[in-house]
Amino acid sequence: MDASAQVTELSADDHACLTFGEAEELFDLTAAFVRDGLAAGLKVVWVSDAAPAQAIAELGRRGIAVRPAMEAGQMAAAGCEGRLLSGQEFSADAAVGWLSGELASSREQGFPGLRVAVDMSWALRPVTGIEELPRFEEGIAAALSGSTASVLCQYDRDRFDPVTLASVAGFHTRSVAAATYHADALLRICRQYAPPGIRLAGELDYQAADPLALALAEAVRLDGDITVNMTALAFIDARCTLMVADAARTAASAERPVTLHCPPEIGKGFVRLGLDGLPGIRLVTANAR
Repeated sequence: MDASAQVTELSADDHACLTFGEAEELFDLTAAFVRDGLAAGLKVVWVSDAAPAQAIAELGRRGIAVRPAMEAGQMAAAGCEGRLLSGQEFSADAAVGWLSGELASSREQGFPGLRVAVDMSWALRPVTGIEELPRFEEGIAAALSGSTASVLCQYDRDRFDPVTLASVAGFHTRSVAAATYHADALLRICRQYAPPGIRLAGELDYQAADPLALALAEAVRLDGDITVNMTALAFIDARCTLMVADAARTAASAERPVTLHCPPEIGKGFVRLGLDGLPGIRLVTANAR
């Protein structure tokens, strides 16, 4: 597997394994996978352990035009029942048969390819036949061979045991995770994919100034609008607040719109620095999201 692959790099016939550590990370990476598939004119299916309505809402919150795509038959969001599961029973053959049917259906509908995201959290339930999970992953690889389809299998790295993850790893062509600049018990700084930018969670102070500077620089280097997602940030010191503000001003002056999402208390710091109402910068507090 290519452990350095980004979700935005996936292409036709990729069978990728996405490992995530929190729901926000799962929804973000999936949104990018869906967004890029829709933009390429592909049929997109997301089989989520969350309710379909929640999955659709999470995609919409990240700027994905889900409902028009669903109305046009290009996008589908569904649960595991009837696709991967029958009640509390799992059959690898039946699940691969469902995927093969989706491949055939997308071709009949005239789509140039198919993208399928599969949240594997259902496999953590008391399900009979779960020992067939590696055979299911092997069957996916066989079904994708020579096709114009890609599948993104999504595993919670904190809930699945290492033995299970190792047993399915060899059947994937790519390993995908969020690009992470800093991660410890108090702070996580990682790239955000939909909308593009960075995400900060926890407590941020001068000790993480270097990874913050790198994350901001890479966000500015990439094309398009920039979002700094601080909704899960509990604390940020004055130095780091100024770093974010300076990066936002630099991008905005180069006609790169910047959105800062943050809790109200953190938002006050940016207001004091004069960012509120500054052309090209949008300050959004969490309770107004």
